[in-house]
Amino acid sequence: MDAKQIILQMKYARIIKGIAEQLGISLEEAMDKFYHSVTFQMIQNGVADLHCRSDQYLIDEFLIEDNE
Repeated sequence: MDAKQIILQMKYARIIKGIAEQLGISLEEAMDKFYHSVTFQMIQNGVADLHCRSDQYLIDEFLIEDNE
């Protein structure tokens, strides 16, 4: 695994933890929701350099998506 992937995996872990805390759900459920979200796909595909955004910004984007 290259450095970029390691950094992204660490970012994903922080986002998942934040989602779990904000929604009051388990880490496993938060991980499932995040990895099946449009937000995750956009980060993975490099859309608008979302990987450069703060963890909280990405958590908020996920929560907006999750509420739609």
